[in-house]
Amino acid sequence: MPETPAPLPPWRTRLRTALPPGSLPRYVLVGGFNTVFGYAVYAGLTALLMPRLAAGYMVASLLGSIVAITVSFVNHKLFVFKTQGNWLREWWRCVAVYGSSMLLGLMALPLLVWGCEWLTGEVASAPYVAGAVWTMLTVGWNFWGHKNFAFAGPPSRPAGPEKRSEPTKPA
Repeated sequence: MPETPAPLPPWRTRLRTALPPGSLPRYVLVGGFNTVFGYAVYAGLTALLMPRLAAGYMVASLLGSIVAITVSFVNHKLFVFKTQGNWLREWWRCVAVYGSSMLLGLMALPLLVWGCEWLTGEVASAPYVAGAVWTMLTVGWNFWGHKNFAFAGPPSRPAGPEKRSEPTKPA
């Protein structure tokens, strides 16, 4: 007689029901690519701008985010959430989700860069390490925002009979 599989722990059941079927593996793969791509853009721009600007990593963060958000949006739309239509509305919503992370990052990066410099004594590598740390800190927030806002679709109408106005009788 085959054994009955043990029930899933409550945290795994909640995780499974919070995600659309099959989206977690796609999210991990696409998110991994987007993370590497976004960080590569940030690192490349940081290397290009740091010799020219005192806080080149800040400009690199802003410019790199715009490019990375657009690439990430296309990947999430086509491969993770697989939504139809609404390209412009969903792109703006992605900008809002990532924009919130970006604004927080612009506030947090100077502190993270300072912390990295203080901990390691390495001034040159601190912006790169701080950017990687910030990227890891935003993954959960961004997924939640995409799932519940950017790609959530229009709000559903409450169930129940529709109210109709009574036709007016001519006087």
